Formats: sequence, C-alpha cells, structure tokens
Amino acid sequence: MNTLDTFDPNGVGLDNGAYFGLPFTPDEARLVLISAPWDVTVSYGTGTSEAPDAIIEASMQLDLYDALSPGAWRRGIATADIDYSLLETSQRLRSDAERVIRHLEEGGSVADDAVCRKIRRVNEGCVQMNENIRAQARAWLAQGKLVGLVGGDHSTPYGLVQALGERGEGFGILHIDAHCDLRRAYEGFEYSHASIMYNVLRDVPQAERIVEVGVRDYCDAEAELARSSERIRMFDDTQLSAAAFEGETWGATCRRIVTELPERVYVSFDIDGLSVEYCPHTGTPVAGGLTFNQAVYLLHETVRSGRRIIGFDVVEVVPRPGSSIDASTGARILYKLCGLTLVSNGCRCGEADEQSII
Repeated sequence: MNTLDTFDPNGVGLDNGAYFGLPFTPDEARLVLISAPWDVTVSYGTGTSEAPDAIIEASMQLDLYDALSPGAWRRGIATADIDYSLLETSQRLRSDAERVIRHLEEGGSVADDAVCRKIRRVNEGCVQMNENIRAQARAWLAQGKLVGLVGGDHSTPYGLVQALGERGEGFGILHIDAHCDLRRAYEGFEYSHASIMYNVLRDVPQAERIVEVGVRDYCDAEAELARSSERIRMFDDTQLSAAAFEGETWGATCRRIVTELPERVYVSFDIDGLSVEYCPHTGTPVAGGLTFNQAVYLLHETVRSGRRIIGFDVVEVVPRPGSSIDASTGARILYKLCGLTLVSNGCRCGEADEQSII
C-alpha cells in the first residue's frame, strides 16, 4: 500500500514523532531532516538543544497547503532518527562551557590552567558532534536525498556543510542571522556557535560565497573580515533599513541580494535573524531584523531566480514552557524551506504543477 493511501492531509496532525506529522520514511522521501539537539557553546541563553522535539510538536499544528510550493510535500519529507546521545553529551559538556564563560566574563584568560582542560574537553566533544552530523548527512546524500538540519545552536550545521562540500561542486550560502558568526574560536571554543562561518571559510573551499543578511551585532574583527574577503557579501540591518527608508522596495532589495549568490545555494537560517517578536526566547536576541514575511519573500525570490537550494538548516530556536511562538515560528520557517527546496529541485506534484507561483 502506498504511504499516502491512508494519510489525510486535511485531517488532524499526527503525533508520530515526525516533523509535520508526515508519514514518510527516509527511504521513501526526497528530503530527509536530521536533528542536532546540542547547545554546548551558546554564550548567553540556553535551550536550543530542546528545539528539535519542540519543533516536531509545534509542527503538528501546521496545515500542509503552502501557496509557494503547493503539493511539494507529497514528494516526501522524512524525519531521520534523532541521536539523543548528542543531547546527553551536550548536557554534560555544557557545565564545562559555562565555567569557561564565567571565568572569561570575570576577566580570566583562555590560557589560564583553570580553564584549559575544560576548553579541550568542549572542543573534543564538538569535533565528535560535527563528525556525527557529517556522517548522517553523508549517508543520506549518498542515497540521493536532499538534506536539511534542525538545530541546536548554530555550530550544528557545520558537518552538513562539510558533507556538501565533499561532493565537489561549488555553492553559496545564504546566511540569515543577527550575527556574522565570523569569530575565530570564540571564548576558546573552536566550533563555537559564533564561529561557524569562520570555520566554513577556513575548511570548505567549495563554499564560494557567503551572503549575510540581517546581521546587526558583530565585532570589529568580523567587520574587517567581511570587508576584506572576496567570499563574503554583507547586507546588514543598517543597510537594509536605509534602503527601505530611501524608497527601495523589498523586492528590489531581495533581487540585489540574490544576484550575489551562485546557482547552487545552501540556506543557513538562524531564527534570531528575525525580529524578536517572532523568537523572543532565542539565546542571543537582538533588536531589529527581518519580518517573517520578508524572510520568506527572500527565500522565494532565491528560488524564483532559478537558483537551487541544495540543503539548509534552521537553528537557535529556544522553546519555553507556556509560550509556543518560538517553536511555531521555527516550524513554519522549516516548512517553507522544505517546500521551496523541493520545488527548486524540480519536485512538484499534482496541484503544484498548475498552482505554484514560483
């Protein structure tokens, strides 16, 4: 029997442990979502390790019709088994990281003997996490699947980006974030959530261009690296706001952004790239940012331009008891990315062929 024969897309969301309650196994699906319950190196608020389970729960309340990619879900969006050993390791190493961060905030140095061993343990654990995610991504990519990742903090997609780079073809990264994430070994942690784009520049030459959108909280060294690197293009929040104040439409701005991207695009979506009302509990909230609809329009424009999304992540969602907005926003951004990724790879089904406005 076909998987969809008994599935009612108009019915109640199924509590089956899968994103969006969809019935597909990874073998049946075109797109596989892997999860990374991890937040060892976060430098302010914690909780991103709880995001995958919270987003799965929130996604049950999401209706499947999407005007930008109607019917695309029928090609299959599957949830890979979550490796909860990552969560256990994250919880164990977080206490070491917190001690290091507290030591530094009190004026200590990363070279002090009191923290060197803790930094080493954290770095070794992060290497193992990266290898875990890279191995998962490699396995699904080898089967011809599209792969997306649900974090976790922003360090978690590094293994997926590495796995895509290992396939040899060049690509660009559309990086939506409040932060540049271009710090070198922030707080002594080589694979810090604040260092992922620095590490990608260093280690993944196939990432030919990083286009940063909405950034508004970064240090002098990051600004200098962004200015000096031919592989980085920055559209920070100040520039975006000035363009709007001077009369440029968001559509025109998006077309300027997309022009900087090559044909193959990886999307790294840190939820704090959005304005704080959409993600009030994210670990490092920053005033300003994109609206939900601005972000979706930019993703849509990327696909409408003929570019192909080869992978993506959604990170830095922090769920909180008694508040559903963070997980709900994360689930909806995730679903938009799933649908647009499938459409950009030629996956249209049924009503999508006639109604899609891509």
